[in-house]
Amino acid sequence: MEDTLDFRLLNDFQRDFPLVSAPFAELAARLGVAEKVVLGRLENLRREGKISRVGAVFAPKRIGASTLAAMAVPPETLEVVAAAVNRFPEVNHNYEREHRYNLWFVVTAASEGRLQASLGAIEKAAGHSLLALPLLEEFHIDLGFCLNGGKQKTVATAQMVKPVALMDEAERRLVSVLQEGLPLFIRPFALIAERIGASEPEVLGRIGRWLEEGAIKRFGVVVRHHELGYRANAMLVHDVPDDQVSAIGRALAEEPGVTLCYRRPRRLPDWPYNLFCMIHGRERGEVEATIAELRQRHGLEACAHEVLFSLTRFKQNGARYA
Repeated sequence: MEDTLDFRLLNDFQRDFPLVSAPFAELAARLGVAEKVVLGRLENLRREGKISRVGAVFAPKRIGASTLAAMAVPPETLEVVAAAVNRFPEVNHNYEREHRYNLWFVVTAASEGRLQASLGAIEKAAGHSLLALPLLEEFHIDLGFCLNGGKQKTVATAQMVKPVALMDEAERRLVSVLQEGLPLFIRPFALIAERIGASEPEVLGRIGRWLEEGAIKRFGVVVRHHELGYRANAMLVHDVPDDQVSAIGRALAEEPGVTLCYRRPRRLPDWPYNLFCMIHGRERGEVEATIAELRQRHGLEACAHEVLFSLTRFKQNGARYA
């Protein structure tokens, strides 16, 4: 029973989380157990590292500012440099990947100005220059996982990333609390409202609007894929002609094996690639087979490409925009 309950919490509630006063009671009613059982199991899953939090996954560059960044670091100093990068709270993901550019991390900040200041400070602390590769066009960014082997087909649309509207002070306070995840209490939204000096309906209404506007990609259980058996992941990058990148990006985004797909800028001469995909699998061979099939089916054999498998996870937590 416990394993079945854990699976349903992990698999069924990664999105469409109930935005009501007592959401965990609503989950309990759907699962046929007591509310305290749901809260206890979620706390255990968080303690075991299988989930990072329950709450909002913000869309890149819709709230605050963010970029993917890469560094080419001598292998003998990689751990030291990674530790220096990790010390910045603006860095939320930091991975070693198989490539000359072997350190890849995501940096977020409340504004574009703060983001640029953080990138400069990171370069200085690390002692290496970085490539900043901000999101230009998104085709699929979700990272919700179907854990029972089923795969959902995505209907992809190309969305150009527009300049973000500035948040007011009330919104900044709400983001600063939401980025930590929902408190695992009976009335979590009331607790959040009390912390930021708002009412519970105001908090629920703002979250609902952000979901409708796309500023929040999904709201629910945020799983940690490595701990759930998805131990292989690769970043597949292509150099695609600019007049074809949107169409090919949409096509790849609709593939069930692709968990992320987006366009980022080339940085010539060092980085000629403009289309990025993430592919996750339980082992390396599965990911390699998926990549070969994707490239063949979408006629990408003539496009220069590279496959950057993840090696070491130096840091993984939620983005911090406030």
